[in-house]
Amino acid sequence: MLLIKTRRDTLLAPLQAVSGIVERRHTLPILSNVLLEKRGEVLTLLATDIEIQITSSTSGTAGDGDGAVTVGARKLQEILRSLPEAAEVSLILEDRRLQVKAGKSRFSLQTLPADDFPCLALADGEAKRFTVPQKEFRKLLGQTQYAMATQDVRYYLNGLLLLVDGSELRAVATDGHRLAYASVALEDAPEALRREGATRQELILPRKTVIELNRLLADNDEPLSIEMLPSQIRFQFGHINLVSKLIDGRFPDYERVIPISLRNVVSVSRTVLLQSMVRAAILTNEKFRGVRLVLADGSLKIIAANAEQEEAQEEIEVDYQGEALDVGFNVAYLLDVLNNRSEETIEWGFNDANSSALLTIPGNERFRYVVMPMRI
Repeated sequence: MLLIKTRRDTLLAPLQAVSGIVERRHTLPILSNVLLEKRGEVLTLLATDIEIQITSSTSGTAGDGDGAVTVGARKLQEILRSLPEAAEVSLILEDRRLQVKAGKSRFSLQTLPADDFPCLALADGEAKRFTVPQKEFRKLLGQTQYAMATQDVRYYLNGLLLLVDGSELRAVATDGHRLAYASVALEDAPEALRREGATRQELILPRKTVIELNRLLADNDEPLSIEMLPSQIRFQFGHINLVSKLIDGRFPDYERVIPISLRNVVSVSRTVLLQSMVRAAILTNEKFRGVRLVLADGSLKIIAANAEQEEAQEEIEVDYQGEALDVGFNVAYLLDVLNNRSEETIEWGFNDANSSALLTIPGNERFRYVVMPMRI
């Protein structure tokens, strides 16, 4: 039967939206597939890896009737990408195979039954619902996600803390060596959340969920609807629905990590500091990536050395009159924050060479970046 007949882009756009979570190799072969389900003129595409499920829909598809099938997501995506943009594509289901036709091109793909596809069960329970502009939430993720751990045995660090406190939404990520904090105001927070003394709701998003959201969200003011449940979180925006399980664990108390009082603060040009760090990093030890920051009256030196006894030194003029400091940091941690900000000026606050440093943006109370020193 002719399942779908439509333009190439009408099919490719929703397929690209859902296929990011599809694993190339999986113990369950069907999880390498995408579910195509047609009802009337609406085509719904669904992909899952058991932990995350993404659904996208599109309209304006013709065909001989309703139906559903699963087919290899990567192969179908690569076929559609290789076709001309204006191509009209037909998907024909015959004898457990899906025929993809466009012009004089023909492809025959294996399928698996739609009934066998393991859709993620939607959790029950009371949900906290609110909306936020897509670009605001995407910005929130961008300011923090680089500080997430990667494959840490402390599994709760391999994700991002999302916290609703009254009419404020916060995001926190840490790998135990540095911590990124950002927040945004919820303009239309429900009254239940705004009430003074209302209980805070916090949960930990898996790393893969954070990466997918950052990829899919648009940089515009279109609404993103968020539903927070005890064991799941749901995001709805545009034609996309994303459901994710949560990391079951207790996130560290980030408020204790952020220094409250700092004896010394120096302002420095973000661009100048970034360029100097990039140059100095060339001669760092590949394993430890350590640089020394030597601060004195009117001067900030960045010094790097490696096992071959090679050395790099950069010097920046700064408006500073205070305690001298000689402290080591992992240069990768500093480059991460400098690359993910756009402001012209960064403020660096510290107490001494043995305590954590705090990087902030002048006039911005909604961002904090804490980094621990290292011995060099």
